[in-house]
Amino acid sequence: MSQTYTLTLSCPDRLGLVHAVSGFLLERGGNIEEAAQYNDPATGLFFMRVQFSCARLTHSDLRAELGFFAKPYTMQWGLHARAEPMRTVLLVSKEGHCLNDLLFRWKSGLLALDIRAIISNHRDFYQLAASYNVPFHHIPVTADTKARVEERQFEIIQAEGAELVVLARYMQILSDDFCKKLAGRAINIHHSFLPSFKGAKPYYQAHDRGVKLIGATAHYVTADLDEGPIIEQDVARVDHSKTVEDLTTQGRDTESQVLARAVKWHSEHRVLLNGHKTVIFK
Repeated sequence: MSQTYTLTLSCPDRLGLVHAVSGFLLERGGNIEEAAQYNDPATGLFFMRVQFSCARLTHSDLRAELGFFAKPYTMQWGLHARAEPMRTVLLVSKEGHCLNDLLFRWKSGLLALDIRAIISNHRDFYQLAASYNVPFHHIPVTADTKARVEERQFEIIQAEGAELVVLARYMQILSDDFCKKLAGRAINIHHSFLPSFKGAKPYYQAHDRGVKLIGATAHYVTADLDEGPIIEQDVARVDHSKTVEDLTTQGRDTESQVLARAVKWHSEHRVLLNGHKTVIFK
């Protein structure tokens, strides 16, 4: 029975890479349904994403043969069965717009996710979680308990087999150690006023300065606060007639849309890391 897979890879650029990959798949009965590639002249790296179907080999057999194929090219690669939604854990604090949006899109079949748990340092959204039949873990955080809290959070993430962790407006700074444990599989969202208007009530600060653009940034979590590889950004124009409430509403809508796109692309294995940047095959 034929299965559909997504193959992602990156390696030093050289002649014949597309031919080599397509030939490898052809020899194993693979039928390419979608393919995209990019050569980065700045780094000399080659990136590729291939969606293909294959009936001849099992997932484990394909992985084993890919390991031998990739070694001479010094390839970093991933092979993912399309039928398997990405196991995901969501973290949230007291602002629920991104959480609510992701849950709705997931239940509507718009995101290839399997949301396994919601973790929060507040109780505000336990009823929302229950309405979607998602386990809710309330784990309060203080400066004294932060290390133990992150240990418990990581235990839940590991127990659920989460491939993706989404900080859906989780308003706690993660430790360097936690960031390293989640490297490449944790996505954060924040307003794009940074580095301006830091701290509390950024939309009040922005309104006071008369900004004309508001926006949002979704990026991978790293130990460098809010400076991880960017996945998606968007902006919306505003003017003098907009109140603080208008800016806040528009900002939350933009944050929700930007985060949803980033999560969708990651869950479809369309995002490849390129140092401190990303390559995205939309």
